[in-house]
Amino acid sequence: MSSADTFSGIHTFVTTARAVSFTEAAERLEVSKSAVGKAIARLEQRLGVMLFHRTTRRLSLTADGEAYLAACSGALDEIRDVENCLMSKAHEPSGQLRVDMPVALGRQLILPVMMEIGQRFPGLSFTLTFNDHLIDPVEEGVDLVIRFGDPGNQQGLIARPLSSQRLIICAAPAYLKSRGTPQTLADVDNHASIVTYRRGQPLGWRVMVDGHGQRVVPPATHQIGDGQAMIDVALAGLGLCQMPLCVVRKHLETGALVSVLEAFEPEPLNVYALWPKTAHLRPKVRCLIDTLIELGEAGRLN
Repeated sequence: MSSADTFSGIHTFVTTARAVSFTEAAERLEVSKSAVGKAIARLEQRLGVMLFHRTTRRLSLTADGEAYLAACSGALDEIRDVENCLMSKAHEPSGQLRVDMPVALGRQLILPVMMEIGQRFPGLSFTLTFNDHLIDPVEEGVDLVIRFGDPGNQQGLIARPLSSQRLIICAAPAYLKSRGTPQTLADVDNHASIVTYRRGQPLGWRVMVDGHGQRVVPPATHQIGDGQAMIDVALAGLGLCQMPLCVVRKHLETGALVSVLEAFEPEPLNVYALWPKTAHLRPKVRCLIDTLIELGEAGRLN
């Protein structure tokens, strides 16, 4: 089989997988339904695996088909990005840019940057998701992940710090008026706390005690897996919470939230950009990373 036939078969497979029927795939490819079926059959024979479950109603991908689709889609997207770059006189980034970010931090800091980039480069289109847990960008088909805190050793990923963020323990004035203002970490045991809920358990707070960073476990009165929801619960006067300064700054400035236990504030934590390690970084991803680094160095991500 020639390389041209191979690439044609891959294109037919990806189109069929996304269309979920031979008929719709044939219409998109402007060929006959039987031509699509024969192309898929030849591809399956060459690979030695079944790519689709076939029923009278619809097609569905096998496990091998899912894996092959992920690989082929990424390769075709990269080829398309490079072609778009080469064909553009200005070499401007274009295509689909997929970014995953934390809920509160993403909305406050990263989303405005994405909108600026979208205005600057109209050839870009976005798929934005908001999660407060680290995802696998390769598995999820994401170009770039933004995360708060040290991501650790993530195999197959490149991590770049963008900015650092202070961590603030705060509460609503009404809550403090009702329950009192804690002066020591021991006082926290007598308070209601709003903590991050992740992987089936509540997470502690980072604090500084006698010059040493520590983690303390406050009473997990309210366990929430969404950063923005944590802020909303704190604003409602339901307890103390610890959040990055950037996502509560406006509430501190208006007095809707009040900072407490400032003597125990920990060292700032970094905001990281993570992306899959590849031989060729796509222009659209490079554009976003460079812009985020530039804005971080200018203090726009603080």
